Amino acid sequence: MKMNIKRNITTAALALLAFSSVGAKGDSISVPEQSVIDEVIWVVGDESILKSDVEVMRIQAQETGMRWKGDPDCAIPEQIAVQKLFLHQAAIDSIEVTEGDISKNVEYQIEEWTERAGSREKLEEYRKQSISQMREEMHDAVRDQLTVRRMKQKLVEDVKVTPAEVRRHFKNMPQDSLPFIQTQVEVQIITQNPKMATAEINRVKDQLRDFTDRVNKGETSFATLARLYSEDGSARQGGELGYMSRGQLDPAFAAVAFNLTDPSKVSKIVESEFGYHIIQLIDRRGERVNVRHIILKPVLSDSAINAMLARLDSIRTEIVDNKFTFDEGAAIISMDKDTRNNHGLMKHTDMQTGEVTSRIKMENLPTEVARQVESMQVGDISKPFTMLNSKGNLVCAIVKLKNRIPAHRANITEDYQALKGVVLQKRQEEKLHQWVVDKIKNTYVRVADRYRNCEYEYEGWIK
Repeated sequence: MKMNIKRNITTAALALLAFSSVGAKGDSISVPEQSVIDEVIWVVGDESILKSDVEVMRIQAQETGMRWKGDPDCAIPEQIAVQKLFLHQAAIDSIEVTEGDISKNVEYQIEEWTERAGSREKLEEYRKQSISQMREEMHDAVRDQLTVRRMKQKLVEDVKVTPAEVRRHFKNMPQDSLPFIQTQVEVQIITQNPKMATAEINRVKDQLRDFTDRVNKGETSFATLARLYSEDGSARQGGELGYMSRGQLDPAFAAVAFNLTDPSKVSKIVESEFGYHIIQLIDRRGERVNVRHIILKPVLSDSAINAMLARLDSIRTEIVDNKFTFDEGAAIISMDKDTRNNHGLMKHTDMQTGEVTSRIKMENLPTEVARQVESMQVGDISKPFTMLNSKGNLVCAIVKLKNRIPAHRANITEDYQALKGVVLQKRQEEKLHQWVVDKIKNTYVRVADRYRNCEYEYEGWIK
């Protein structure tokens, strides 16, 4: 597993403050807690958990509304420790996530914050950070979250439940104890991409050409320019992505990256689904390549967005006037690859069970879509609006509410899949819980004295 050198140096220096400090003669020196800037409070394997790590997670939880089971002072370090166990196993099993996935999730989070704040300017003012700084700060945390999620999915991929198990689980359950199925909707969508101004694309390309020229002339390094200008989370590593396979990269990006042979050269400009890049080779090992890149993202003008919204408004009028159906519009006009071949019908994949369904809870819809659907009647078509697509890019859209299933108590006939999901999730959680317990048994763990009397979710931490 990769280790953060700066963190390790800090950890080594602070280790003297952890648990107890040792004097020249081996005597224990008591350090008042209030005088300690930071300290190691847990050690899990070869990883340390700092007091500051707990405080950062506490702040993040407050921002997202997350709540903890039991005492947060105990639950938060335990949660960090559990995450380290999953990350360690993910490294062993070579579980990886793509920079594209990380970038997409980061952009979703920034967009959500922007909506709450009212604008990007207000968000930057509130958080006292630029959008680029937010991207950089979030990168590693999002990467770890996605990695843990995929590790969990791998651990439970063989967990199955039969119809008989589902029926047995709910057979004698009182009606008022059956799962409550929240309101679900079926939604169709048509999206269009606003046209990017040629002048804006040329501006980005000219800037990338200038970067290439400066590197080739030896005026500065590629990594320095990446740190200063690249518009994704890899900027903090000088644009370095780490060893990646073709499948982990955008196809257009991969085609160029895997053809680079000279680390001193800079690639031609590459257009991907995420923006425009220049790439520099670091190393290649068989079917995996390590490159650094600089990505710049052209900015859509308000006029381009408004023009596309006006076009979608005309399309909506033609559908309402029965010149063609929403289904036909989705199949022919929509640029959404995920729904175009299914009459625009949106689907949701349950990350826990893997089930794919068109019946979607409001909370699982994209925020912008949910806002439209909330006040719509079945058959209504929304006014045009903007949203982020699955790649994190801004698009214009209209949606049609095809069906609404009111909230109700589940029954085995109409809600079998939902009930199956409840049982499957229970089995998966049981397996993951046992995996953690078994992993703890075979992992070195040391806990600071004041955390030894906590009530933990998993047994075995205190040895």
